[in-house]
This record gives sequence, C-alpha cells and structure tokens, in this order.
Amino acid sequence: MSKSIFYHAGCPVCISAEHDILNLIGPSDVEVVNFADSNSRIDEAEKAGVKSVPALVTPNGNVLHINFGASMADVKG
Repeated sequence: MSKSIFYHAGCPVCISAEHDILNLIGPSDVEVVNFADSNSRIDEAEKAGVKSVPALVTPNGNVLHINFGASMADVKG
C-alpha cells in the first residue's frame, strides 16, 4: 500500500476528520473510503484492523483510530 486509507461512515465527526486529514496529509496521499458510498469495503477495513471510524490506515499497516464516531458493528448495522 503506497497511500494511507481513511475509512469513515459519513457522520459529522467523520466528515470533519476527513477534511483535517486531507489538509494535513494531502489528497494525493490519502484514499478516502466512505462506507455510506462503499459498504463493500467494510470487510477490507476490518481485516486491516479498523475497530471504529473514523480511522486512518497508514502505508505500513498501522491503524490510527481518530475521535470515535462509530464502531464497526454500528457501521455494519
């Protein structure tokens, strides 16, 4: 993985964090995955170690959970 991946669920906390992450890291270095638009990628996020969103998975596989917005159980509904 050469880019970080920012996973979120589209809630206000997640959207705010998305803007901050894009401003800090830069849009060319972050892939944004909004589960409201891409729920098929939930399994991928869980396999990467995401336990709640918003979360950033770094290129070396570290998962950074940012300001709790929703658990993955909530995301899966």
